[in-house]
Amino acid sequence: MGKVIVKKLKIKTCHGVNDFEKRQPQRFEFSAEVECDFYEAAKNDEVAQTVNYSTVCKLIRAVATQNVFNLIETLACRCAEAILDKFPGAKSACVRVEKPQAPVKAKFKTMAAEVTLKRTTAYLALGSSMGDKKAYLDFAVKELSATRGITVKKVSSYIESEPYGGVAHNTFLNACVEVETYLPPRALLFEIHRIEAAGERSRTLRWDDRTLDIDIIFYGREVLCEEGLTIPHADYMNRDFVIAPLKEIAPDFLCPVTGVRVKNLSVPAQK
Repeated sequence: MGKVIVKKLKIKTCHGVNDFEKRQPQRFEFSAEVECDFYEAAKNDEVAQTVNYSTVCKLIRAVATQNVFNLIETLACRCAEAILDKFPGAKSACVRVEKPQAPVKAKFKTMAAEVTLKRTTAYLALGSSMGDKKAYLDFAVKELSATRGITVKKVSSYIESEPYGGVAHNTFLNACVEVETYLPPRALLFEIHRIEAAGERSRTLRWDDRTLDIDIIFYGREVLCEEGLTIPHADYMNRDFVIAPLKEIAPDFLCPVTGVRVKNLSVPAQK
């Protein structure tokens, strides 16, 4: 693994919260580090097999000059996204935006914002117990595929399961999906909620019947326990309708909490 690096790319453009910053160009400096495997490129001495730093500069310039953002944080994120969208083989992109002429009443060398976006493999569980269940699952897969920053890699078979949690009454149709994403966990959750809403999801009662349910089961090796977001999913080990399709598409995935491979998981016997 290596890095292609661009440092201090100077671009005059307009970004800032003040009206005059949106009209009067000022100097910005951009640096980018793109992690990639360029072994084959080095072996063959072939630019098409690596991250072309000239293209990286063009991408940053296009984002910087064709938009006007209030925040350099937004500018940095959009540049990193553009780089990862252009180079599917890139593992991560770190972009730093410096604003040496920021209108701040203080002595400083520069103001800056930096973001790192990393490609991560995540596993999602899909479920539906209302209406045309297959159509809702198909809709979820299609919407995930169409979302910037998400690439669907594998989709399990659709399986039927009995309602879980003691509230729902209908039979469910379930599946699991493997995605590659550079969206951070919270951003991925936001997109999932957007897709659920577009799929007519109603959140009136927990575990009730629903048109569409999407849960994050794993997000790489991440372990998170935050308000509204727990990864790995707190209850996935008790759900055969999650474990069964996971075994189909990710049998060798190692749970970062238990250290158990998916293929060796089994739902505890009900007492």
